[in-house]
Amino acid sequence: MFDAVSKKAITSETLAFPFNKQTFCRYEPIEKKIGHAKVLIVNDLLRYESDLSETAHRELKPAEVKALLKFENMVSGMACDNIANNVIRLVQQPKFLTVHLSEVAEAARDFEPDAIVMSGTYSDFDYYDPDQLEHFAAFIRKTKIPVLAICGAHQLVAMSFGARLKTLDDLELSQKRKHRISEYQYRFVKIIETGDPIFGGMHDRSSGVWQDYTKESDILRVWQNHAVQVVGVPEGFDLLATSYLCKNQMMVKRSGGQLIYTVQFHLEKSFEEWSKNRTRWEHQNESRDGRILFENFLNLSLDHQAL
Repeated sequence: MFDAVSKKAITSETLAFPFNKQTFCRYEPIEKKIGHAKVLIVNDLLRYESDLSETAHRELKPAEVKALLKFENMVSGMACDNIANNVIRLVQQPKFLTVHLSEVAEAARDFEPDAIVMSGTYSDFDYYDPDQLEHFAAFIRKTKIPVLAICGAHQLVAMSFGARLKTLDDLELSQKRKHRISEYQYRFVKIIETGDPIFGGMHDRSSGVWQDYTKESDILRVWQNHAVQVVGVPEGFDLLATSYLCKNQMMVKRSGGQLIYTVQFHLEKSFEEWSKNRTRWEHQNESRDGRILFENFLNLSLDHQAL
């Protein structure tokens, strides 16, 4: 048994992690604060052989093509479900439609969404049908619908505005298709434009929205899973967040009547993690930063559409 002195020493000792010196965690129910939103969800992964470029068919064997498409269709289901779950759990009256990248322009015209949220990708874009990429580029350069582009879609939007892509160790993608250096698991990224409205309330010390590490040191804890990066920042965009291995972690375009947020990390995983344990204690809800960004984006989209 511990004596009284030992007990006092243990209970008064602060935790090693510098931003959370509390000896408790909060219960955190998620309140639906957004009344309504129509969201167009875009599946950016490959579906059929017709989605593939000549380069893909030249470099891949038929069995590899079959395996690739099977894998991408499986991943696309999880990715789009994660996005839909954010909409369902944050909006009181949600409406959403899921379409493929090749259908985005027509779907945006017919569905008339308040916002577009684009999924991540898996394959390099030179494996995509170039006509699909050109069709998307023409759409994204002129749309006035607010857009949130995630991971591979962050790269696709940047490329559509003239940016280049490289591996994390600064190689051309065709030079190293496999065994690339990657960012994976939860990582910290540094916010460099703290005044952007998507980080609203970040420096309100009394607010219980943001974590202490965000309020005190301007950092986010987010899920990473990528081996490709955007080189620099395309014209018309502002860099919002960065990291040591991948400089362009988050950016925004708010010129020409457009509102386009792009993130290299997977903010949509918030409710995938949240749903794994129903007790809702804060320390089990470790991906909450993504949820806050997603909710702020929806609010900003509704404000933008009302202008």
